[in-house]
Amino acid sequence: MNPLIDAPSLAQRLESEASIVLLDVRWALGDPKGAQHYAEAHVPGAVFVDLDHELADPATAERGRHPLPSVDRFETATRRWGITPSSLVVIYDNTGSLAASRAWWLLRAAGHAETLVLDGGLAAWSQAGLPLESGSVTPAPGPGLKLDTQNPWAGMATISQEQAGAWTSGSGKVLLDARAGERYRGEVEPVDPRPGHIPGALSAPTAGNLAADGRFGAAAALRERFEGLGVDPGTEVGAYCGSGVTAAHTVLALEIAGISAALYPGSYSQWSSNRMNEVATGDQPA
Repeated sequence: MNPLIDAPSLAQRLESEASIVLLDVRWALGDPKGAQHYAEAHVPGAVFVDLDHELADPATAERGRHPLPSVDRFETATRRWGITPSSLVVIYDNTGSLAASRAWWLLRAAGHAETLVLDGGLAAWSQAGLPLESGSVTPAPGPGLKLDTQNPWAGMATISQEQAGAWTSGSGKVLLDARAGERYRGEVEPVDPRPGHIPGALSAPTAGNLAADGRFGAAAALRERFEGLGVDPGTEVGAYCGSGVTAAHTVLALEIAGISAALYPGSYSQWSSNRMNEVATGDQPA
């Protein structure tokens, strides 16, 4: 299933389908006013999702800045959002789908296949001349999703801190660093303990997943991009970022390209907090 939906198609489906749940994940690094931005203008009927409190557990050095949420936390959130097992869930943000991809990944990992991302987000909706509303939406609670407590994220592949460290040691494996190039090279590091990248990882900033209009690149263009990074159909691919949020954007881009990838949830915030882990700097993997 194509994981994306465009604004006109979403508007058409909203007119005829009552079981669509719209989620607005208005979050950006360094901007704590997501709820305020949502209240000012959002797609009619959309529910605000608090990424820090509903899509992640509290930060710790051992697990990273945005650990995957506990089963109870995520199940409670899906009930608040009004989700049922048969709901079509459509997610958007206003930052090139960087935050929306986190919610998409979690829902897919939890086994909810009927999950799409609004390509281009709020900007694409507005550019299509479609209406916005202000205020907030409080849906009737739904039954939510029931996760497997033993393996809650089995629907999507993940890799551990230990696996990330060895990911490039074998043939046919590629580890992609989804952060901006200057953070990969170690020139700047605004939030994590040590600048640099996981040794062996390749720089693949999420900005390269998007076309000039803020939508995801076409499947062929994304395949070409990842092929240039050594990712072929049989390649084992892992992706990380600073805290595991925007790396989901790269997992989504790879899916559009027809390539399955594993997410390193702890990402560089976990890796760099562990003094036993080496870090590399500069524009080369090692």
